[in-house]
Amino acid sequence: MSSTPKRQFALQGAAVILVLSIAWPYYGWQATALPWLETSLAIGGVALFFATISRQPWWWRVIHAGFMPLVWFTHSLAIDPNWFLFGAILLLLVFRGALSGQVPLYLSNKQTVGALADLLTERGPSRFLDLGAGLGSTTVPLADALPDSQFTGVENAPLTWLAGRLLSLGRPNIHWQWLDLWQTGLADYDVVYAFLSPAPMPRLWEKVKAEMRPGSLFVSNSFPVPGMTPDRIIDVACTPPRPLYCYQL
Repeated sequence: MSSTPKRQFALQGAAVILVLSIAWPYYGWQATALPWLETSLAIGGVALFFATISRQPWWWRVIHAGFMPLVWFTHSLAIDPNWFLFGAILLLLVFRGALSGQVPLYLSNKQTVGALADLLTERGPSRFLDLGAGLGSTTVPLADALPDSQFTGVENAPLTWLAGRLLSLGRPNIHWQWLDLWQTGLADYDVVYAFLSPAPMPRLWEKVKAEMRPGSLFVSNSFPVPGMTPDRIIDVACTPPRPLYCYQL
C-alpha cells in the first residue's frame, strides 16, 4: 500500500469504523457508557495491525498506533480550542512543505555543507540552487565559503522563508526567493540541490530532466532517485548517514 496521506487516513478510518461497529452495539446493549480510553487503545491496536499487514514504513506504524490514544489524552486535558488554532497556524507557517507536499523541514548539517563546498570547488564558480532551502542552513555557509559562486534559496513556508531571508542579509551572492519548488525554473543553474523526502523524488527527477542543461548536476541529500543509478555518491561523515546522490545531466 502506498504511504500517501489519503491512504493513511483511510487506514486509520477503517480501524475506527471496525472498533466502533463492535463496541457501540455491545455497550449499547449493556446500557453502559462507552469506555473511551479502552476504545482508543483498541483503535490504535487495530490501526497498527492494518499498517503492519499493508507494509507501511515503521514511522507510519508508530503514528497509527498512537494517534487515537493521543486524541483521547488531549481531549482529557480540556485545552482551550484557541491553542489548537494557534498550533495549526504555526504548523502552516513553518511546515507548509510537509503539509502540502510531504516535504518535512530538514536542516543540512555542517558535514554536508563541507562536502558540498568541496564539490563546488571542484567545479569552479557555479550557480547553485537549493530547493526547499529552509532556514538557509546550506546556502548561507556556502555563500560565505565560496564568494565567487552565486546561490539561490527557494522556500515556500512563510516563517522559515523569513528566517532564511534575515540570515542571508549582507551576502550579495545569495538570492532568496519565496516560491514553490515546482514553480522554480532549473535551466539557469549549474548545480541543483534538494533535501526533501522520498515522496517527491520521481516527479522532481522528471522536472530535472526536462529543465536542467547538459553538463549541470543534480544533488539529492539522503534520498536517491528511484530507478536511477547516481553518477557519484558522496558519503558524508555524519550520524545518521546523509549520503549525497549526484546525477550528471
